[in-house]
Amino acid sequence: MGGETRVRVLTFFRPRPAHMPLALAQAIAGQRGRLFLFVPVLLAIGIGVYFALPREPVALEWAGVAAAAGALVWLSRRVAEEVAPLVLVGAFITAGCLVAGARAALVAAPVLQYRYFGAIEGRIVKIDRSANDALRLTLDQVVLEGVARARTPDRVRVSLHGQQGFIVPEPGLRVMTTGHLGPPPGPSEPGGFDFRRLAWFEGLGAVGYTRVPVLALAAADSGAVGLRVHRLRMRISGAVQAHLQGDAGGFAAAILTGDRSGIAAARMEELRRSNLAHLLAISGLHMGLLTGFVFGLLRLVMAMVPPFALRAPTRKIAALGALGAGAFYLVLSGGNVATERAFIMVGVMLVAVLLDRRAISLRSVAMAATLILILRPEALVQAGFQMSFAATVALVAVFQWLTQERGWRARIPRRVWPVVSVVICSLVAGIATAPIAAASFNRIAEYGLIANLLAVPLMGLVVMPAAVLAALLAPFGLEWVGLRLMGPAIDWILLVSAFVSGLEGAVMPIVEPAPLVIVTMALGAVWLVVWQGAARWAGVPVIVLALLVWAETRRPTLLIAREGEVVGLMGNGGRVLSRARAGSFTAESWLQSDGDSATQAEAFARSGYDPRDTVVQLRGGGFDVVHLAGQAALARLNDVCLSGRIVVVTQEPEARQGPCQIISPRDLRQSGALALSYRRGAVVTNSVAQSSGQRHWTGR
Repeated sequence: MGGETRVRVLTFFRPRPAHMPLALAQAIAGQRGRLFLFVPVLLAIGIGVYFALPREPVALEWAGVAAAAGALVWLSRRVAEEVAPLVLVGAFITAGCLVAGARAALVAAPVLQYRYFGAIEGRIVKIDRSANDALRLTLDQVVLEGVARARTPDRVRVSLHGQQGFIVPEPGLRVMTTGHLGPPPGPSEPGGFDFRRLAWFEGLGAVGYTRVPVLALAAADSGAVGLRVHRLRMRISGAVQAHLQGDAGGFAAAILTGDRSGIAAARMEELRRSNLAHLLAISGLHMGLLTGFVFGLLRLVMAMVPPFALRAPTRKIAALGALGAGAFYLVLSGGNVATERAFIMVGVMLVAVLLDRRAISLRSVAMAATLILILRPEALVQAGFQMSFAATVALVAVFQWLTQERGWRARIPRRVWPVVSVVICSLVAGIATAPIAAASFNRIAEYGLIANLLAVPLMGLVVMPAAVLAALLAPFGLEWVGLRLMGPAIDWILLVSAFVSGLEGAVMPIVEPAPLVIVTMALGAVWLVVWQGAARWAGVPVIVLALLVWAETRRPTLLIAREGEVVGLMGNGGRVLSRARAGSFTAESWLQSDGDSATQAEAFARSGYDPRDTVVQLRGGGFDVVHLAGQAALARLNDVCLSGRIVVVTQEPEARQGPCQIISPRDLRQSGALALSYRRGAVVTNSVAQSSGQRHWTGR
């Protein structure tokens, strides 16, 4: 009006969430500088979600997940600053799911779908030993008689039994034999360890054994890097065992080259019972001790030349030298997954030194965990990864706290501090890894902490420094000096393991917890360590809750093996088994998960039957079960098939008529191992097929 012109100005702004509680906004703002520490945690949640899915997503579903991740990232840049971290939570979780799915698809390879017996030909790519000390060969470029190339696994693993010794196995050697192969076996019970998943990510399409000599078809390429490294490993292992006789030489060879062939089975069991077996696994402890010693040694040597030390970046030169030493150790040890993981962890910390950042910090640990989860997301469900990062996070957090508490440290004499720090490391790492070790191996070494306090300091103060000295003197033929220094320390470690493992009650069996118990405990512990402020203590009741749930764990009443070869019924004195020897691996897995220290023979003796009996009846917990083992026992089917009874047979019956419930090999091929329990007056049945779902590795 009146000639006035009104101009409407449009403004664009980021909407601020008025509904967001002020306390939450302030809490998020208080985590400035620490939000990156949650990145590997969120990736891990996404990876865990992927592995927990009941079936493999189809392409359209993956496209939806990818779109959701992209949309969340886009949205995080357009919402208020205090809301962006909450949006990124969803983005990183979906990213973890995508990473795991992509990795599972990229490693896809043919898996043998049936039992095979015949000629096996291939090239050796890996040499190791099984739990019962049998030599195993992993082969690629596989040829199976009568099997089409498109259906032939890319890799197979064969355990060697019977008369062998006609070849010296080494990488690159092409060999042949005649043996048995089958698809990687599924879990021994619903929710149990799934070897098929591990084999899928390792590219193993079949596993088996041979009792026929393995023969050479073609020599390995003498110029191949893998062959040269293997021969170097074997030369070093032989030289070490020549200077250090017996178990001490075998121990030294194992920690330097990964070759455990020189350690007796009885000694290995002593190390396991005393919780010192981890000293043989070339992982974070060894890599950290080696690179740390090399770093310190190089700095000391350079400091002895003042003109050079004053002008050169000695810390960075030492970091490069330590990084090179770690890389050589990685290659020399065979480059297994645990060593790769350890190298990434120390590599991130040494690169931080090169970039003038703090080397040992939770941020470095988070970066290492993020890299590993992106490269190998399957590591999340492996005990080695869980224990490594549990120990590392706990150690970094504790030592950061001790650094802040300068008054406490000032009261400790400077000369004593290195010993005190090693003791603290053993104590903290032992406590942090104990729940994971107990859940993974179903036992706790009750005196393991004492054994580690007595043994681990020598690894850092004597064994690894002596190993570096031996390597430096080797070109001059004086490696024996370092090895001789190493010998008494190793003898002490073995003496400790023998003493501790022989104590009464050295090993306490532990019931296997439900999968969510360890997940809940881990989330509570991470929250306690990472979150800033009083709210961090909310992690404590979460951990306590997980422990209480673990304490109340109830195992399935009735278990039936995947081929019906053994049946186990929980009784008042422990699980009663229907067979004394058959299905030994499955039976031992059940007993370990029960927290039962009995052997299979002892668990069978609870039934009151003779080992020669092929018809065994088990009663208890509301179940009446009869196990018929073999063709002769099958003739009794009509006699024992009564109403309300479960009859498990190992041979397929001609007819399935009768009032009982018959479970045959044909049924178990579809379901896998079965677990049955009474809940609220009804039988609840769970199968491996149900718990594992339709995934790449299940073949469904």
